Amino acid sequence: MADVKDTEKKKEAKPAAAPKASGGKREKAALANALKITPAGELKVSPAGPVRMQEHYEKTVSPALMKQFNYKSSMQVPRIEKIVVNCAVKEAVGNPKVLDSTMNEIMAITGQKPVMTRAKKAIAAFKVRKGNAVAVAVTLRRARMYEFFDRLVSIALPRVRDFKGISPKSFDGRGNYSLGVKEQIIFPEINYDLVDAIRGMTITIVTTAKNNEQARALLTEMGMPFRK
Repeated sequence: MADVKDTEKKKEAKPAAAPKASGGKREKAALANALKITPAGELKVSPAGPVRMQEHYEKTVSPALMKQFNYKSSMQVPRIEKIVVNCAVKEAVGNPKVLDSTMNEIMAITGQKPVMTRAKKAIAAFKVRKGNAVAVAVTLRRARMYEFFDRLVSIALPRVRDFKGISPKSFDGRGNYSLGVKEQIIFPEINYDLVDAIRGMTITIVTTAKNNEQARALLTEMGMPFRK
């Protein structure tokens, strides 16, 4: 009798099989799960551990760069140090409340609360006074940084209309790369119905590379789609 009861308990505890997704749906669901995509309009939670791109860097990118540049130690391999997302809003000069919706959008995209940046000096031509809030910015590091970079190259950039790759000339000579995004709606976290205006942003990727060649090799290995 005991064996019969144990068998019945195991049958009851066995979870029901999940329905199988077909072709494209299965791939999209797997990618969304791997990238931890948050439904539009909801705030994403900070990653609890290493994310997909971070593991890819440690297992694939780092060994490849060591071989390419003949590094003797893994500590010499360049890496992404931080990513800075900055969104300037010209309408904020006359209406500071516009920055509230911009802050919410950047927070949804990055998963981190941005800060308001203020004008350091007055510019009469643009009617900007010293101390006016004119933009929002956020600095991403560690797991959040890798997660954002993964979503940027895997989902956001391919959604740009007529996308043919990004410019390989936007390095600053010290291993840092700046990218301009014209529309925030390329990120799946943005709910298009709640967008009051189309706004662009500047994404600066700061690396530990010593020159442009090393930085470009690093970003290429990590999946950055440079124009050929």
